[in-house]
Amino acid sequence: MEVLSKEDLKRLLKRTPEWEIDGKKIIRTVEFDGFTEAVDFLNEVAEVAEDEGHHPDVDIRYGKVILMLTTHDAGGVTEADVEVAKRLDNLID
Repeated sequence: MEVLSKEDLKRLLKRTPEWEIDGKKIIRTVEFDGFTEAVDFLNEVAEVAEDEGHHPDVDIRYGKVILMLTTHDAGGVTEADVEVAKRLDNLID
């Protein structure tokens, strides 16, 4: 997989506007009322990641989950990252 150009990435992220470009990754922060809700969401994220065979880096805190997607082998964001972002958005919205 090839790393997306900045222009292609911006165009593709128009369909996933909650995700932001942060260097060589895209990130989204999701907030919840408490830790249990955040963990429940993370379990759903794990199912999507396993199904896609593409796993986000995750930072979980009380009531907050930060999702970070990049294709480490490619050295940046690829179409696989954008596809996983779309699927994760479906869990939230």
